[in-house]
Amino acid sequence: MTTQIILRSPEVIAAEIRSIDQQARQYVLQSAIDIGKKLKEAKELVTHGEWGGWLQDNVNYSQSTANNFMRVSEEYENSQTLANLSYTQAVALLSIPAEERETFAEENKVEDLSTRELQTLIKEKKALEKQLKKANEQTEYERLEREKLESSLTEMQQQNGMNYELAERYKADLEAAHKSGDVDQVNEIQAKLNEKESELVDTKKKIKELEKQLKAKPIDIPTAEVIEKVPEDVEKELAQLREQVKRNENKAMAKFAVIFETVVKDFDNLLGALYEIKTTAPDEHTKYLNAVTGLLGRMSDKAK
Repeated sequence: MTTQIILRSPEVIAAEIRSIDQQARQYVLQSAIDIGKKLKEAKELVTHGEWGGWLQDNVNYSQSTANNFMRVSEEYENSQTLANLSYTQAVALLSIPAEERETFAEENKVEDLSTRELQTLIKEKKALEKQLKKANEQTEYERLEREKLESSLTEMQQQNGMNYELAERYKADLEAAHKSGDVDQVNEIQAKLNEKESELVDTKKKIKELEKQLKAKPIDIPTAEVIEKVPEDVEKELAQLREQVKRNENKAMAKFAVIFETVVKDFDNLLGALYEIKTTAPDEHTKYLNAVTGLLGRMSDKAK
């Protein structure tokens, strides 16, 4: 009788481990969902005000733990994309809005992260969102301030035009009064002319000051609206390349890393300048956009 020896490679064992790990994650998360459902059912039956005591006496859960279970049961019951998460990962992701959660998990490969890494990533995301919100608020404030200045300038220019027309009319009336020899009328018209000329001096000063303030205000470019940007798939490739470069100790690769980061930053600045051209000189935008596109094409050809 021949005994057949089955050779097991490390790759086969690794695949088995991943399979068991995935099954365990699914089981734990599904168990948490089931617990959450039952906790919600119990909470509806427990007398108001006694929920905390019931949890402590019957299942030894704190209210925060029970709340996590119930939220997990609500948020993850019908999600196939998030079915492979661990329970702690699922709880961490509760702080991400439901409509963003699956996309966030896919883009950041959450399954491969430790809970601590995931929490750090979420913290960074929230910090960036806070900065963006602050930037948007500042942009809106500056836009409103600029609109006020523009409105004041328009009003002042209109007032200046009216004062100028009245002054010219008074000059004509004054000349006629001098010819008629009516001294009282001359004095009356001269007083009105002096008043309008004084107002003209004031409005001209105010116009110059408003124009100076407007020049000091930057052109309003909404931070939330990105017209020219690196395509999402290219951005992912750039991120992967950065990680590969960081892990490589080869001197040539290290040199490449420094130059590469500089090029990426300069390209971001180039896109910003291109957008400014689009907002300030739209007729010229196509020409500059074609220049950027042509440059990228030549760079791609030479890199092959």
